[in-house]
Amino acid sequence: MQQLEFLLLGEYVELNQLLKLVGICDSGGAGKMLVASGDVSVDGHVELRKTCKIRVGQLVTLGNVRITVLPG
Repeated sequence: MQQLEFLLLGEYVELNQLLKLVGICDSGGAGKMLVASGDVSVDGHVELRKTCKIRVGQLVTLGNVRITVLPG
């Protein structure tokens, strides 16, 4: 499993933007399509809201990729 860390500088990052910022996809639009496909989970639950607010301490998974959100 690939482990990625994202340093969050603000209060939150939108899920589709997080996927773009860590290099999972090339654009926010591609991130929205990934979320809509039902393949993305937040803290173990499938997340279908494309602009879901991801905050420090949350874990995002997509296939064999785990993204941990840390304070920046």
